[in-house]
Amino acid sequence: MIEATARILVKDGFDKTTTNRIAEKAGVSIGSLYQYFPSKEALVAAVAQRHNQDLMRVVRTALADVAALPLEQAVRRLVAAAIDGHRVDPQLHRVLAEQIPRTGRTANTDVPIQQAHALFGAYLEAHRGELRQVDLALATFVCVTSIEALTHTAVLDYSERASDEAFEALVDEATRLIVRYLQ
Repeated sequence: MIEATARILVKDGFDKTTTNRIAEKAGVSIGSLYQYFPSKEALVAAVAQRHNQDLMRVVRTALADVAALPLEQAVRRLVAAAIDGHRVDPQLHRVLAEQIPRTGRTANTDVPIQQAHALFGAYLEAHRGELRQVDLALATFVCVTSIEALTHTAVLDYSERASDEAFEALVDEATRLIVRYLQ
């Protein structure tokens, strides 16, 4: 049912997604659908939660891999991971980014960004010696928000016309931006 919801959202958007269409596409009765999900919004929330888990899996793996790396190498890998995370079903990511704010925030939509803040903040704390004198909470916010905004916009708005070289250039520029800010 979650996969069926995701595909209908991508194809037709939130407004044209109905529980009847979801049940039909999933091959279940409408009664069965309502046993598990009380509404279309609950299904969309489940889709968003699953998508966010997929994205955060990429980010968590990258953060674990860079824990011992110096700042510039770590930031480069994190920016690349953010791009990779946004490339996990970018059409679905676009629909969720555009549609969820219109329907009211669903439960757990902020969890991935909170996790990214916590993980990046822990990295900065562990590498405080490489940083200028900075408020770590503010620096974490600035860095995570910047990386998220840059990579989100690049993947969703430019991925059809951007080459791999263009994304590499984005990694270079975003790395320069973050590292210079932190040092």
